[in-house]
Amino acid sequence: RVVVAGMKLARRLLKSDPLAPYYAYEDFPGPGVQTDDEFLAAATKRGTTTFHPGCTCRMGPADSTWAVVDDQLRVHGLQGLRVIDASIMPRMISANLNASTMMIADKASDLIRGKSAPEVVVGSIAG
Repeated sequence: RVVVAGMKLARRLLKSDPLAPYYAYEDFPGPGVQTDDEFLAAATKRGTTTFHPGCTCRMGPADSTWAVVDDQLRVHGLQGLRVIDASIMPRMISANLNASTMMIADKASDLIRGKSAPEVVVGSIAG
């Protein structure tokens, strides 16, 4: 029930006027899918947990066509909204996303609290 409701909500949102400029057509499950049973069949056929999604809200400059957040993880064009997960990565990494996502979250907590980065110490180790 939750997956079917989520698919219906996604369809409704993507058909809304604010998203119209960014959404050309429904590829999956397709406009022919209408009943709860059809939605469930589509979700069952395509659903999987083997992927670790990332890079869907990429970090980059505001004048780029692909960036969603700035280097402070703030969503371009919106006030008071940040994205703090693997989706902000500009490119998919070749490792599990867990450690990188934890690093993003740790850095984000510093950004939100206004905590500055630690001072870089350059020098040699005397021994």
